[in-house]
Amino acid sequence: MPIGIIESLDHEARGITRQAGKTIFVDGALPGETVEYASFRRKPNYELAHLVAVNQASVARVVPRCPHFGICGGCAMQHMDPAAQVAAKQRVLEDSLWHIGRLRPETILPPIHGAPWGYRHRARLGVRRIENKGGMLVGFHEWRSSYIADIRSCAVLAPQVSDLLMPMRELFGALSVAERLPQVEVAVGDECTALVLRILQPINQRDEELLRQFAERHGVVIYLQPKGPDTAYRFHPLPGPRLAYSLPEFDLELEFRPTEFTQVNHAVNRVLVRRALCLLDPQPGERIADMFCGLGNFTLPIARSGASVLGVEGSDELVSRGRENAAANGLTDRVEFAVANLFECNDGSLARLGHFDKMLIDPPREGAIELVKAIGTEGPRRIVYVSCHPGTLARDAAVLVSLKGYRFRAAGAVNMFPQTAHVESVALFERP
Repeated sequence: MPIGIIESLDHEARGITRQAGKTIFVDGALPGETVEYASFRRKPNYELAHLVAVNQASVARVVPRCPHFGICGGCAMQHMDPAAQVAAKQRVLEDSLWHIGRLRPETILPPIHGAPWGYRHRARLGVRRIENKGGMLVGFHEWRSSYIADIRSCAVLAPQVSDLLMPMRELFGALSVAERLPQVEVAVGDECTALVLRILQPINQRDEELLRQFAERHGVVIYLQPKGPDTAYRFHPLPGPRLAYSLPEFDLELEFRPTEFTQVNHAVNRVLVRRALCLLDPQPGERIADMFCGLGNFTLPIARSGASVLGVEGSDELVSRGRENAAANGLTDRVEFAVANLFECNDGSLARLGHFDKMLIDPPREGAIELVKAIGTEGPRRIVYVSCHPGTLARDAAVLVSLKGYRFRAAGAVNMFPQTAHVESVALFERP
């Protein structure tokens, strides 16, 4: 059995060792460990391998808290101390910036992190009837599989959601649409928890009664979604608490629909917004752009500072929600929203939005390459980039520095998803 010394982790939390010039990625291995492994896929330049034995363990290795770890694909790092996870993600960020963008920030920001358990306020759970596993399964997919993991609890979900996993199994198994209910989406707000049932055929009267009883017994709001996300509607109870989250530091409350994008980790999101606003330093009288603004997570805090803000987003629905949230928080005099496809941005379409003193960019995993390429010589003097993929951040940062003349002032990791390999970050760019 081959033996290797693990050097570091990759972006999927796999241990990296090297043998005869070939890189070996070992699932479940940690930096500093000496391990035995078995390769299951061989390519000319690399191999993928399973961990067989740990001959010398890392001091960061811990016993996974969840009994489903290793089978359920929801987590990848429960075998690593939470503080070490944060350090590893910071290194993934720095390695990506250097190897992809050939960049190092002038300052490394302290990483943002929070509670390692019970943090997840959003989740999309698969639903499937498997008779030889006891009937209905509700959970994440198994590790690198399309099968639904047989989980009875989940340590990263908000506790009140974890407590619903087994009751949901019983409920879904009793419905006439049990075979036509492929997923349930969970969204937790400050005042209520919403369950969105994706149903592929109409429910009957008995189903309706079972759903009402479940909602009242467990204190949740049930939505039904017959087609795409836009078709989700509130089923029961009709009156009641709104789905919303707060940013107390900025005296803001943002309402959202359960199928709309919001950050999964409310506590870390609050710290991230604070960090981004500190880096951006919005001032009264400035005009600031919030690109990929969503429903206003950064837009409204910027406006609360006294600056004028234009939020730009590709989704009509999210822009409408942003306008509603601006009005509800008394900020319509400082906020505008516009619908635009920023993935097809060019210098002309960007110029038509007007001059901006500063800009915040918060794109999805694909990054914002067309947007940063479109920024001209009269572009914003300061840019804060909030990223959910270190590779696309590195690519876009290289354009800002090498082609657009910005200084790469600072960057730091954000552990929005503890126990997973997901790396978010925030970066600051300034014109000299």
